Amino acid sequence: MEIEKFLWDELAGVNRPGRYLGVEVNAFRKSFADAEVRWVLVYPDVYEIGMSHQGLLILYEEINERDDSMADRAYLPWPDMQESLARHRVPLFGLESRRPLNDFDVVGITLQHELSYANVVRLLELSGIPLRAVERGPGCPLVVGGGPGAFNPEPLSDAFDFLVLGEGEEVIHEITEAVKAWKESGGENREEFLKKCASIEGIYVPSLYRPHYRPDGTLDAVEPLDGAAFPVKRRLVADLDAFRYPRRPVVPLVESVHDRCSLEIFRGCTRGCRFCQAGMIYRPVRERSEGLLLDWAGELIRNTGCDEISLSSLNSADYTRIRSLADRMSREMEARHVAVSLPSLRTDTFSVQLASQLRRVKRTGLTFAPEAGSARMCAAINKGVSEEDLLKAISAAFSGGWRKIKLYFMIGLPEESEEDVEAISLMVRRIMREGDEGRRPKGLRLSVSISTFVPKPHTPFQWARQMSLPEIARRHFILKEGLRMRGVSLRWHNREMSYLEGVLARGDRRLFPAILAASREGCLDSWSEFFSWERWLRAFGGAGLDPVWYVERERREDETFPWEHLHAGVERSFLWEEYGKALRGEATPDCRFGECVSCGVCSTETARTCLVGRSSE
Repeated sequence: MEIEKFLWDELAGVNRPGRYLGVEVNAFRKSFADAEVRWVLVYPDVYEIGMSHQGLLILYEEINERDDSMADRAYLPWPDMQESLARHRVPLFGLESRRPLNDFDVVGITLQHELSYANVVRLLELSGIPLRAVERGPGCPLVVGGGPGAFNPEPLSDAFDFLVLGEGEEVIHEITEAVKAWKESGGENREEFLKKCASIEGIYVPSLYRPHYRPDGTLDAVEPLDGAAFPVKRRLVADLDAFRYPRRPVVPLVESVHDRCSLEIFRGCTRGCRFCQAGMIYRPVRERSEGLLLDWAGELIRNTGCDEISLSSLNSADYTRIRSLADRMSREMEARHVAVSLPSLRTDTFSVQLASQLRRVKRTGLTFAPEAGSARMCAAINKGVSEEDLLKAISAAFSGGWRKIKLYFMIGLPEESEEDVEAISLMVRRIMREGDEGRRPKGLRLSVSISTFVPKPHTPFQWARQMSLPEIARRHFILKEGLRMRGVSLRWHNREMSYLEGVLARGDRRLFPAILAASREGCLDSWSEFFSWERWLRAFGGAGLDPVWYVERERREDETFPWEHLHAGVERSFLWEEYGKALRGEATPDCRFGECVSCGVCSTETARTCLVGRSSE
């Protein structure tokens, strides 16, 4: 059945048909036939999740501004649409061109989190693209991965022709030029083309690396083949001011999870939270200039009509000129009836003052992430936040008129005891008792959200064990009993989901058959209504794998990791030193405000901290 006819016949019978129209404001809708290089950028989750992702919007705009190329978009359909596509034997298609994904030159898939891995397989199945890169021949598109998951893509690496490590603003053009030249030469010899791609900095071709395992199941070595680089080094954009994207973001037809414009004010973070992968792989800090941000914000609002703009980064209150930026932007946006918000705040009174400064049009939410409840755990994760800091911040927020506040905590951290978990309850109870400058804060409502610690690659905790399901269940019980009080709501992340995330986060290539098996029974694992731990247990069992081995095992100092050949910039020796400091409860300062901590990131000319109004270091 033709795609146009399929949509005409089927859209009225599926949930939220606007997901599949591709006629949004600011959609490029470039000619498929006239483009020399045809990209389709895919977010492996549903439309309203993917439309909030800035990375794809950046690359979409960059590619489409080229005269020789076009980029379309695709998302994982909701199950009803998946069933309809399969029933009518219609392949997954680009929203704007209405062309099957199999017709494009490059299918670019972002890996934002591990629970989307089965979705990636399902996308390829719906597209009719062979699931393994080795099975793709002439006429098949190149399947390319990127995003934070590319820093350990090994569980899915068999599915990708190559992946991009790091930031894509520059390398996307180098890839496009390489594909263009390959097509002009006839597009033959796919293997030789991939070897040429491997010479581009930041490109990882999994087929050029062979893992070797020991009898105990651990990795012995990763062998580079045919002269492939070892390690593969990430790409980094040194000057963010040179890349002002997106300027015309696509406006969703279906309300997205982040229904606002997002303005990235800087990239990177050196506060050094030891559980945080983003804080390690996106170093160093690079700030955009204040004047550019003000102009860009106005352009975004003119081009989208959004009534809210978010100043986004890993920690926006750390922007060097945040007071000036917040004051100038809030004044300009007030005249347009546009709210300015911060996605999250440091746990201090300065952040509350900053939020108050931005609150000119409407009161946006207030969120703090103390992460740990006890001083011991705060020291272990290098989070310099005390109970007094949090109490002062809450008091300032309450005095400023906020009555609904969100708090984020993490449980299951290395060396955590049940007393450390109980400290979370004690802290919340103290807030509800003294949160109005020592008095009971009448009318205050706290939303307490609990996540489970998952050790991630390229962090100091990559050696740590993850707690078992019974251990986490016990901690959930402690919190449930400790926070039975008026004005406090408690939510936690599904512990089986977190456990699966732990398996895949530090997994190796032997997991791919299990991912294939699980995807055949279902996907959308980040959606609680579709997640099935039993399905994954069957898949692991069928592949002869034990998830406990991947999750609950402490790694040796000298253990070879599945991602050993992929370099995120921070040196392994620094990460090990930080792990030792965590166990001893020692702090590491932020290098922006003191001496270099010798993490290894600033060892090249392009990797330098760039702070507005302050010379590079």
